[in-house]
Amino acid sequence: MEYLLLLYALASVVCFVMYAIDKRAAGAGRRRISERALLWTGLAFGWPGALLAQRWLRHKSSKASFLWLFWATVLLNVTIVAALVYLTLYVNEHVVIS
Repeated sequence: MEYLLLLYALASVVCFVMYAIDKRAAGAGRRRISERALLWTGLAFGWPGALLAQRWLRHKSSKASFLWLFWATVLLNVTIVAALVYLTLYVNEHVVIS
C-alpha cells in the first residue's frame, strides 16, 4: 500500500510540473504540452497533482471539455485502483494455497 502512495506522490509532482510548464508556455506563446499528455499523466496516478495545479496555478480550470475528460480520468483511475486493492485484499484473505 505504501508503494501506491509513493506512486501517487511521484506522479503528482510530475503532473504538477507539466501543468506549470504548459501554463508558462501558454503565457510566452511557446509550444504547449498537449491536453492528451496532461490527461494521460493524470490518469497514470498524477491527478492529485493536476488538481492542485488547476487550483493553485489556475491552469486548465475553466475549459469545460477538458474538465469533463479530466474528471472522467480521475473516476477511471480511482475505480481501477479501488478494484485492484479490493481484489488484492480479498485474495490475500480468502485464498489458501495448500
